[in-house]
Amino acid sequence: MQQTALMTRLTAVLVTEAEAHGLELVAVEQAGGRGTPVVRVLLDRRGGIDLDAIAEANAWVSEVIDREDPFAKPYLLEVSSPGIDRPLTKRDDFSRFAGETATLKTDATGKRSSWTGEILGIEGDCVVLSVEGERVEIPYESIVKARLKGVVDFGKGRGTK
Repeated sequence: MQQTALMTRLTAVLVTEAEAHGLELVAVEQAGGRGTPVVRVLLDRRGGIDLDAIAEANAWVSEVIDREDPFAKPYLLEVSSPGIDRPLTKRDDFSRFAGETATLKTDATGKRSSWTGEILGIEGDCVVLSVEGERVEIPYESIVKARLKGVVDFGKGRGTK
């Protein structure tokens, strides 16, 4: 999975801290423009993460990033859960979430670079998807971005006979 050098450095430092606090570091992302960068730190834990854990994590995440001092100017920090469209950032994610639907973007040029399908797993160096009934193997190293495709069930059908 491709990531900037800065985000790779922050991920390496934050993963250890997250584990020490009983949390899983899902992703570290940088967004925003040239003015004020936004650093998003997505955390989770078995059974889900609650608001109290996020608030507590905000303090230690901020300390770790300030200690690393990666930005020459102010930045905004967002600490949250991965949400319904959880990023898939590790090889193991593709086994863990087999059976779920995901959207992947690759660095492929001249051919298809965006895929949506059911995750079948990871085999060797490839993520395997079922896309419209076809088995597709995508080299893991070519994936730029991958997320679960969130499904919300508003209870349609409830209350009907």
